[in-house]
Amino acid sequence: MIAVGIVGMGVIGRAIARAVTTDLPGVTLAGVTVRAPATAAGYPALPLPELIRRSDLIVEAATQAALRDLGPAVLEAGKDLMVLSVGALVGVLDEWARLAETHRCRILVPSGAIAGLDGVKGAREGAITSVTMETRKPPRGLAGAPYIAQHRIDLDTITRETLIFEGPASEAVRAFPANVNVVAALSLAGVGPERTRIRIFAVPGQERNQHRVTIEGEFGRLAIEIENVPSENPRTGKLSYLSAIAMLRELGASVHVGT
Repeated sequence: MIAVGIVGMGVIGRAIARAVTTDLPGVTLAGVTVRAPATAAGYPALPLPELIRRSDLIVEAATQAALRDLGPAVLEAGKDLMVLSVGALVGVLDEWARLAETHRCRILVPSGAIAGLDGVKGAREGAITSVTMETRKPPRGLAGAPYIAQHRIDLDTITRETLIFEGPASEAVRAFPANVNVVAALSLAGVGPERTRIRIFAVPGQERNQHRVTIEGEFGRLAIEIENVPSENPRTGKLSYLSAIAMLRELGASVHVGT
């Protein structure tokens, strides 16, 4: 049995906890770590050091800031770390990978709200010439992002499709830490955060989070389009936590399909 500890009990953390306790053979819940005991949703709440000690795998379902704080401690304890706030890995992945190698553990990154990462990983074994992504979200799905506050963008006044941001993934993950973890995962699977480009649009009336990804290289051209239903948290698509649950299911399974 793989003992799983969950840090953060928002929409994603609660969904993963339900799955671990009801529907994932070979996986058991060691406990959860939360900022406020009332948010533990009835699951055993433990201090982070105790949760790490009791777990084989820690699932980070909190924030980029929380991940930066807890990541090294998890890896130094020799425990596997599943990352949902993937943007926080940009800039520290090499250092954390060395920690994981030293302590014989792994960093696991689910595909999240994006598809086609198996194709991207295959393509990078050859030469990739470009990776571009367009993300379209309802304005409320971008609320609270540092970039929105810094540029004083009033999302309530947007009445038609509006380009909000264009640049490399390395900038996007800092500007929208809770909104575009998809581009962080894409960049880590492919050519890196500096060479992966993203355009972010706010689209009034749009009910789904839409991502269009185009990869070109010596293999040919790969185009991916995803339309995700938002979860109870409009910043997060349901596929984000379903992907994490699927990875946990694979860890406890005897058969693995796909790259």
